[in-house]
Amino acid sequence: METAQLFHMKKSTICLYREERKLTMISIQLSKEDFVYDIQGLCKSFYPAEQILIGTEKETSKEAECLFRIEIVMEDRLVTLHFHDKEKSKQYQGIVKDGERRTYKNVLKKLLYQLLTEQTGKRLPWGTLTGVRPTKLAMERLELGENKEQVTAFMKEHYFCSEEKIALAYEISRKELDILEAIDYKNGYSLYVGIPFCPTRCSYCSFPSYPIEQFGNLMEQYLQALYKELIYVATKVWNKRLSTIYIGGGTPTTLSAEQLRQLIQKIKSVFPVEEVAEFTVEAGRPDSITEEKLKVLKEEGITRISINPQSMNQKTLERIGREHTVEQVERMFHLARKIGHDNINMDLIIGLPEESPEDVKRTLERIAPLNPENLTVHSLVLKRAARLNTQYQEETNGEEDYALEGQSGAMAKETTEFAKRHGYEPYYMYRQKNATGADSDSRENIGYAKPGKECIYNILIMEEKQSILAVGAGASSKFLLPQEKKKIQRVENVKSITDYIERIDEMIERKECFWQKHKNAFSSHEPEIR
Repeated sequence: METAQLFHMKKSTICLYREERKLTMISIQLSKEDFVYDIQGLCKSFYPAEQILIGTEKETSKEAECLFRIEIVMEDRLVTLHFHDKEKSKQYQGIVKDGERRTYKNVLKKLLYQLLTEQTGKRLPWGTLTGVRPTKLAMERLELGENKEQVTAFMKEHYFCSEEKIALAYEISRKELDILEAIDYKNGYSLYVGIPFCPTRCSYCSFPSYPIEQFGNLMEQYLQALYKELIYVATKVWNKRLSTIYIGGGTPTTLSAEQLRQLIQKIKSVFPVEEVAEFTVEAGRPDSITEEKLKVLKEEGITRISINPQSMNQKTLERIGREHTVEQVERMFHLARKIGHDNINMDLIIGLPEESPEDVKRTLERIAPLNPENLTVHSLVLKRAARLNTQYQEETNGEEDYALEGQSGAMAKETTEFAKRHGYEPYYMYRQKNATGADSDSRENIGYAKPGKECIYNILIMEEKQSILAVGAGASSKFLLPQEKKKIQRVENVKSITDYIERIDEMIERKECFWQKHKNAFSSHEPEIR
């Protein structure tokens, strides 16, 4: 549909009264509770500092407290947006050509995007896209046989994406498809094993992670429960090819060297690992790594490890609660190399408290001589439970979440230029769900790798190309069911370590209920314990 046809607007003569006061809210009233997340996400991209009040009930706040109001009326084949601020009212209408939910959502978001663009004078790099996986769209078009020009035209017309972001999505999608061609991912699955223990809890962290000092006494009990779940899961996938294994956390290297060896050997004893394309262990924090542990990982055939500094600025490390030094990072990296690890990832976070683009540049300068095979760059986005966010809320009397304003774009540029200069290519990418701040729409998490050293697991889970079976506290199994209306379905474990240990039979039963419901997806068989 042509833009001129899609966006039919009417001006009214309604004017609302003025009042000299700070405007802090945007009120959105829906005719029915649908597409709430998409609407809220798009509004937040334009107005990161405003409170978005959204629902089917009319907002009871005074008009003077609102920057503007939007009433969204969703009918069978027609979407109407009524806009009201203190000076004017406008109407925006879009016609939905078919009854597809995806089409309906796109029409709604294009209308809302036009409205918000007119109000702010701002265009978003990712246009109307608010989801975490924009590369999936480019990949879908490539799998249909379209070329770069066709993909570009599609994403411009339907989602208003910038040429820069389309080029990034295309480059990554093209590389992902080339990598996946080498493995039989359609007839396979991957395994995730969660170790939710950490030396200490970082201030930005919202993952299930438990400091060793407080919870270390539960580690052996946890492992026994984990082994029970591993053995059960193995009985359900005997006829499927295991593509990749990923042991994450937390920090898996909080386990002792012997516990690490036992865990890996347990996996090998019940799963067919002979043809696994990749076996990753997040060695993670350097204060949890020892020479003995690195040797165990090498001896047991681990093909990829992570040594994650997040920052190479000592003051930042202290500020975020990481009890290791920059020198420890370098020392453990060199030790891993000496032992023979030839595929090492390093995680960085841009937007850490009080860091500037110059700090990011200094981090990259310290990393350059190490020359890791993978460099994963994350933009800091905090969930409400993260300690850094709760502290910030206390300081602002609960009125604001922590957000880095205006600098993460410059930081991301530093990492992009560094990657190009040092022979890294972007190979997977996802956007943050809860990004806020002035340049939030520019933020992505991007995995860079030297050619041939890409992490296959990251591609599989991010592009949702196969089922990921996950075990452990806080683990979420993701099942790909192409024959179902809802193609991606999850089975989640409890997050608490103590609950996981005490309720391990319930966690297994949750998976059993799923498998009974979807018997054709996987077949049961008692594996040979080797």
